[in-house]
Amino acid sequence: MKKTTIILISVIAVIAIIILSFISKYNSIVVLEEDVNGQWANVENQYQRRADLIPNLVATVKGYAEHESATLEGVIAARSKATQVTVNPDDLTPEKLQEFQAAQGQLSSALGKLLMITENYPDLKANQNFMELQVQLEGTENRISTERTRFNEMAKNYNAVTRRFPTNIVASMFGFEKKPYFEAEEGSNVAPEVKF
Repeated sequence: MKKTTIILISVIAVIAIIILSFISKYNSIVVLEEDVNGQWANVENQYQRRADLIPNLVATVKGYAEHESATLEGVIAARSKATQVTVNPDDLTPEKLQEFQAAQGQLSSALGKLLMITENYPDLKANQNFMELQVQLEGTENRISTERTRFNEMAKNYNAVTRRFPTNIVASMFGFEKKPYFEAEEGSNVAPEVKF
């Protein structure tokens, strides 16, 4: 064989290896991104579950605490706002995640106020429907926390892979961007004040 043929075959082999490596890196990023997007759907699903429980909870409380209408209206308004804020997982930016988190935080705060007023109504606290809804809501809050943690773990894996060399070259070539994380809400580092 001629020397030029051997060099040409070697060059083609090296190019083929590089192309296959790029394809492999691209495919691994796609799989990780789909994992993050799928987990985002799980997070949204749990928030939706909470939003779906709220009308039943409000209706149950309304029967016992009609003069607490401002609190009930606040919960309904916060639920409406929280369900209007949607985020496309393909366009998940820190700003959009923060907006989503803020709306969900307002809903959590409104729910907290709603559950606090029930202390004034012993009959309501003993109502079977209310107790079941409260247990479901508590379970949903735990699920939300779990799904957010899983989302952060998947986003961390995705972000780590897209920042490592040489995968970062493929990620930047094809527009794979860093995914934001759920963070603690502002003021959550301050313990609530308990007064007796």
